[in-house]
Amino acid sequence: MPGRWTTVLGGCALALAIIAVPGGAGSRAAGQPPAALTEAGETSVPIGWTQFCAHFPEDCRSRPARIETLALARAAWGQLTSINAHVNAAIEPVTDMEQYGQEEVWTYPLSGRGDCEDYVLLKKQMLVRAGLPASALLITVVRDRKGEGHAILTVRTDRGDYVLDNETDDIRLWHETGYRFVKRQSREDPNRWVTIGPASAPAAVASQ
Repeated sequence: MPGRWTTVLGGCALALAIIAVPGGAGSRAAGQPPAALTEAGETSVPIGWTQFCAHFPEDCRSRPARIETLALARAAWGQLTSINAHVNAAIEPVTDMEQYGQEEVWTYPLSGRGDCEDYVLLKKQMLVRAGLPASALLITVVRDRKGEGHAILTVRTDRGDYVLDNETDDIRLWHETGYRFVKRQSREDPNRWVTIGPASAPAAVASQ
């Protein structure tokens, strides 16, 4: 990526020492959703991801050497919160139709403008370059509170699945977002996608 993202990433380190890590997951109360999303089998790959990989094959390598869950220590939490906030501030939201004249263009926001998928792609790349495991950073399709298709980054941690979202700088557990989770990348292979199962909340179909 161009040097501008290196500059953004460099500024993130300043906030690490003052960010509190959320408490441990602990035991789950009766009726409380599970801390981690439940997956329920392989599903279709979004066309936007397929087209993105044709342009950026180096960022779509299959099968990580190890399947890792992120240990949510202070440094890792600081990287998540800082990069999420910095990318949200750096990119101007705009639809694919407004910018490209067509829907479902997944790409890095090189123009400084982009839609939800573009935010997610940049956040994932920056977090991987910062040393976080790619197998714990999963592009995810949801339905938002308006019932519209939306993309977020879910982070598989030892304290549950957290969400990075261009709609907010707050990082929350998946069940605190109000979203209906549909599908996401497989941890074993980013080019395979899996359905989010019914045990994870009311699932629904979203934009393919």
